[in-house]
Amino acid sequence: MAPRYDAVIVGAGFGGIGAGIELDRLGLSNFVILEREADLGGTWHVNRYPGLAVDIASVTYSYSFEPNPYWSRLFAPGAELKKYADHVADKYGLRRRMRFGVRVDGARWDEALQQWEIALAGNETVTARYLVTATGFLSQPYTPPFPGIDTFAGRIVHTTAWPDDLDLTGRRAAVIGTGATAVQLVPELAREVAELTVFQRTPIWVVPKVDLAIPAAVQKLFAAVPATQKAARAVNSGLLEALMVVGVLHFRQAKPLNRAVGVLAKAHLRAQVRDKRVREQLTPDYDFGCKRPTFSNHYFTVFNRPNVRLETESIDRIEPDAVVTTDGRRTEIDTLVLATGFNLWDVNFPAFEVIGRDGVDLGKWWRDNRFQAYEGITMPKFPNLVSLNSPYAYSGLSYFTTIEAQMKHMGRLFGEMLRRGARTFEVTGAANDRFLAEVTERLDDSVFYGGDCATARSYYFNPHGEAALLRPNSTIGTHRQAARFPLDDYTFDAATAARTRSA
Repeated sequence: MAPRYDAVIVGAGFGGIGAGIELDRLGLSNFVILEREADLGGTWHVNRYPGLAVDIASVTYSYSFEPNPYWSRLFAPGAELKKYADHVADKYGLRRRMRFGVRVDGARWDEALQQWEIALAGNETVTARYLVTATGFLSQPYTPPFPGIDTFAGRIVHTTAWPDDLDLTGRRAAVIGTGATAVQLVPELAREVAELTVFQRTPIWVVPKVDLAIPAAVQKLFAAVPATQKAARAVNSGLLEALMVVGVLHFRQAKPLNRAVGVLAKAHLRAQVRDKRVREQLTPDYDFGCKRPTFSNHYFTVFNRPNVRLETESIDRIEPDAVVTTDGRRTEIDTLVLATGFNLWDVNFPAFEVIGRDGVDLGKWWRDNRFQAYEGITMPKFPNLVSLNSPYAYSGLSYFTTIEAQMKHMGRLFGEMLRRGARTFEVTGAANDRFLAEVTERLDDSVFYGGDCATARSYYFNPHGEAALLRPNSTIGTHRQAARFPLDDYTFDAATAARTRSA
């Protein structure tokens, strides 16, 4: 039986869109993109909370091959990212091959037919020669199991399910969480509610945000002379590279740079918060970079407002009308906002059950044998699977750095397979082991292992204590490897069939 599709892509965010564009370029155009949400855009469709914006400059947080000259601000609001995703999907003819409201329950490799069987909710099964998982790194919302949360009589809102018509005027609200989402949301809520209590478990490094409106004249210049926007992208990318690669990944060699950024962040905090005790509570006690930092000019000043209080005691329980901390204090509220982020390692690697050759369960294999993926994209025992959100995949600070590197890897891998007339590919165990050893050694210089990250509670670390999310390479190095990796790091269908017979 021939498979129904050349490929099934799971996820219609920017990763899935990029994969679709690359498959079209390769001539593998008979694919479908399955998306559990009602529309495309991934995080930029799901998230609609007040203050939502990119925290990487828009000229960098976009496809290099599809620049948008009309960003309204240096850091564009979320609605513009959703509009950009719509534009790209329509321009490249992807929307007509998308199915929305479809949940993937699992996928299994059929060795006899050399194809993937993808099980969908509702007892539907589709088949494809290739499977591409593009479910994103931050796609599984996390709600902490606070005792009593089910008894809360007021309204509970998770930031990933923000109602468009929610009016919090005059409310007594609590925000749980102080990550990147809260940094954007809290200043907006503080202007609306009567009382706001921010429950902080771990303080976050915040640096000034050089956010400016982009004048219409500059937008017209970007549209008329694309090289100018390309230059702006190069400058911004270079700054991010220095922050991430030098200050974080080469911490041992560049401690002064890391310390300097920390000093800048502390000066920013000191200039914006009047109360000394609150400043101390907002100051991280771990090294810069252990936890993803963020940018804001307004978050800290919120804590000068009379209607805002910072709470650093741990939460003991939730009552019908209050949050109770371990010291016995009750904070009476009528609205509970959960800015508690995502469950990254427990349910997102992978986001659904994936069974490969010889019945190997990908999630179990990762947890039993360390989280790993060759070049952050393929795994042995999983033929014809491209996993875009894998361990050691994330490169640089802009997600588009990762996406475009993975598109290059797909181009080289699929191009060679098609050149040979092969039907399957699979990375060798030796190549995978070599890559894992290399990234482990390189990360030894990073702030994750060379710095003080004990109190960071960072999602960069998996349950085994390994920083297995970020690729320890420069952007140039990652893209070079994606375009030049040894082709014999993969076996193609003849070798796969021979190995199966011998087994």
